[in-house]
This record gives sequence, structure tokens and C-alpha cells, in this order.
Amino acid sequence: MGTTGGIEYEEVAIGRTSKMVRKNWSKDVMQRSNALDLEAVVFTWDDPKTIAASLKRSALTSTRRKTEPFGSAMSMLNFYINRAGRNLPEDRKLILIQAKKELRTLFGR
Repeated sequence: MGTTGGIEYEEVAIGRTSKMVRKNWSKDVMQRSNALDLEAVVFTWDDPKTIAASLKRSALTSTRRKTEPFGSAMSMLNFYINRAGRNLPEDRKLILIQAKKELRTLFGR
């Protein structure tokens, strides 16, 4: 294991060789994403409408996103559900899935 520029790496065996790979890369994406400036605990809230509203606000005010606001907001939510939230309890996952529906409604889709 090592550190470069504040990012932790660990050695992983791949066949007969090994290489250094980022440790907790999904956590790094959530903290250092260049797409949106999210409120720190947005994915822990219990109200899907509040989560969706926060994502929309972040997407609309971001000057660093590379796509339309809806796409940026939905991508970040999907990323959290699929990667960072892989071990989410079922009730939390349902709240986030409902937030996706709310986000679509807020953007008129």
C-alpha cells in the first residue's frame, strides 16, 4: 500500500503480475468530483424530494459540469446508488430510487 498526492493505493495481483490500484476510488469520486458541488450529506437525507431538489440546485449552479444539468444530477445519483451505495440497506436504496423519480419530475422529464 502506498500514497501519492493524498490518494491511497494498494497492490493487487492480476494473474502473474501485480499493480497498484486506487483504494476506495468511488469514495474519491464522491469527494473530488469535478462535475457537481454537492451538499456533504445529501445522500443520507430521508426525503426524496429534498434530495432531488438539492441535486437540481447543485447541477444548475455548477460551472464545472460537462453536460446538461439533468444529466449531471442523474449521473451523480446513479453513481452513488450503483457504486458508493452498493451496501445500502433496502429502505435507503428505495429512498434514492424515489429521488430519481422526483429529479425527473423537477426537470420536467
